[in-house]
Amino acid sequence: MSTQLATSKTATSSDQSEQQATEDVPERIEAENNEEEQETLKYGAKHVMMLIVPVSLCMILVIVTIRVITMYDQSTEQNVYLVYTPFHEQNKDLSTGSPISDAVLNMLIVLGLVIFMTCVLVLLYKYRCYKVIEGWLFISSLILLFMFTFLYLMELLARFNVAMDYITVALIVWNFGVMGILSIHWKGPLLLQQTYLLIISALMALVFIKYLPEWTLWFILGGIAVYDLFAVLCPRGPLRILVETAEERNEPIFPSLIYSSTVMWSIAMADGDPVTVNVYNTLNNSPGSSSQSSPVREQQQQPELEPEEQGVKLGLGDFIFYSVLVGKAATSDDWNTVMACFVAILIGLCLTLLILAIVKKALPALPISIFVGIIFYVCTRFCIKPMCDQMAISQVYV
Repeated sequence: MSTQLATSKTATSSDQSEQQATEDVPERIEAENNEEEQETLKYGAKHVMMLIVPVSLCMILVIVTIRVITMYDQSTEQNVYLVYTPFHEQNKDLSTGSPISDAVLNMLIVLGLVIFMTCVLVLLYKYRCYKVIEGWLFISSLILLFMFTFLYLMELLARFNVAMDYITVALIVWNFGVMGILSIHWKGPLLLQQTYLLIISALMALVFIKYLPEWTLWFILGGIAVYDLFAVLCPRGPLRILVETAEERNEPIFPSLIYSSTVMWSIAMADGDPVTVNVYNTLNNSPGSSSQSSPVREQQQQPELEPEEQGVKLGLGDFIFYSVLVGKAATSDDWNTVMACFVAILIGLCLTLLILAIVKKALPALPISIFVGIIFYVCTRFCIKPMCDQMAISQVYV
C-alpha cells in the first residue's frame, strides 16, 4: 500500500514538473527574444559608430587638405588630366552643351574601365589566381603610399615654407610607406591598419578632385552610385558574384579592398601553410578578411567569436567617393555647402545601415549617401547660399 502511494506521489510530482516546464517554455522563448533584440540594438548602434567615425575622419582630412593646400583646389588652372578622361571640357559655355557631352563621354569611359577591372578581379578570384591579385593590390598600395605621399608631403612643405633636404624626405616617405605595406598586407596593430586605409582613401580622393574635370566629376559620382547598385544587388553583378564565391569557399576578401573595424591577420603555421584567423563577422554575414589567403581551407575550423569581437566592413571605394563629394564642396568656399554635404553623407550611411539591419543582406553603401549628398549640394549651393548672401546684403537677420 505504501509502495503504491509513493509511486502515485512520484508520478504526480513528475507531471507537475513537466507541466511547469511546459508553461515556462514560452516565457524563456520570450526572454531570449528580448535579449536578442536588445543585443541587436546595442551592436547596431555600435556598428553605426564604427563606420561614422572613420568616414568622418577621412572626409575631414580631405576638407582640411583642400583648404590648406591650394594645389588640390581645382579652381586653379591646370593642364594635366587623367589618361582615362580625354575630353577636358575646354568650352565652359553650357548653352552649347559641350561640357555636358564631354562629361558624359568621360563618365562612360571611366565606368567602362571600372567594370572591366572589376570583372578581371572576379575572374582572377574565381580561378584562384591569388598571387596575381595580391601582387596587383600590393603594387597599387606601393604607388599610393610612396609616390602620392611624396607629392603630398612636398606640397605641404611648400605651403608652410618649410625647408627640408631630400634625404630627410626620402627617409620619412620610406618609413611611412614600409609601415603601411606591413600593416595592410601582413599584420599590425588594428588602429595603425585602419589609419593607413583612411590615408590611402583620402589621397585617392584628392587625386580625383584635382585631375577630374568639374562636370565629369559630378557625372562620375552619379554613375558610380548607379553602378554600385547594380554590382551588389543584381544576381549577375560582379561584386555580388565575388562575395558569393568567397562565401561558398569560406574564404576572406582581401583587406586592402575594405575597411574593417576588427583585426585581419594571417598566421603562418609550422608547416608553412597560412591559416586565416577570422576575428569578426559582419552585419550582412559576409566572410571574414585576412591579408593573405591560402587557396582552400575546408577542413579548418574558424574560432568562435565573442560579441565584443564582432565588426563591420566598408569598401575603400565608398570612403573615396564620400570624400570626393565633400572635397568638391570644399572647393566652393562655402562652409554651409560643405557641412550640408558632410551631414547628408552621414545620414545616407545611417539609412543604409538601417536598411541593412532590416533586410540582413549585402547592400551598396554609395547610392543613398551620394544621391542625398548631391541633392543637398545643389539645394545649398544654388538656393540657400544666394538667399543668405542677399539677406546679408540687405542686413536682414533671422
